[in-house]
Amino acid sequence: MLKKILIFCSILFVSHNVILAQNGNIKPLTIGEIRTIKSKILNEDRTLNIYLPQNFDRAKSYPVIYLLDGSMNEDFIHVTGLIQFFNQMYSMSETIVVGIANVDRKRDFTFHTDLKDLQKDYPTTGHSDKFISFLEKELKPYIENQFKTTDKYLFGQSLGGLLATEILLKKPEMFTHYFIISPSLWWDDESLLKQAGQLLNKIPHTKKFIYISVGKGEHPVMVKDAEDLFDVLKKANKKNWTVEYKMMETDNHATILHRSLYEGLVKLFPYQEPK
Repeated sequence: MLKKILIFCSILFVSHNVILAQNGNIKPLTIGEIRTIKSKILNEDRTLNIYLPQNFDRAKSYPVIYLLDGSMNEDFIHVTGLIQFFNQMYSMSETIVVGIANVDRKRDFTFHTDLKDLQKDYPTTGHSDKFISFLEKELKPYIENQFKTTDKYLFGQSLGGLLATEILLKKPEMFTHYFIISPSLWWDDESLLKQAGQLLNKIPHTKKFIYISVGKGEHPVMVKDAEDLFDVLKKANKKNWTVEYKMMETDNHATILHRSLYEGLVKLFPYQEPK
């Protein structure tokens, strides 16, 4: 009996050492930082998921992508993978990605509406003005204080595309590059789209890159609105503005974002042979 106990204890000891040895080889996989900033404008804490290039150097300046819907369980992981791929295989320089985690995207990404059905279906909506102010007066200054930056990108899909369009038309100086994917321009009976021409008349010709995309398999209204936005931007004939449009033939609202961002980035950063 004693012999069996000794054998059993020996097995436990060896197993424990094997587990410890294995655990000793485990290290965290880190692709950036998670930060929390206190927003006085929104009166809440906001989580930032920040991707830093592999060879990140605080002495260097980097472009920054501000990613709406940037929570860990939303678009942050797959978009940062796409950016890393373009850094590696295309002519895109190393880039920081700031994923803005959501608290209430319907509240933050939509402007006020008097339409009763929308108020009923989306009771918290209508506060994009505060969120834009947060981006402009708190988030961007914070990031630019923490890192040396160059170009500023904004990526937004669906309601995020609506917000990106609102910023482009009302505060275009906030970003240099706008990626507007499947924008929900149907919001408030297409009121933003109807105002676009008038708003564009007030905007200077400062250099901009604007990429609009929609999936062929999306709702016909969303397809029409994206095409109309492209048309009104082209007709504005802004000097130094590059406006691109892409119909994603095989995509719907659920599948479009990753492939569409790929197509948009290719327009900016052509393929280069590996060194």
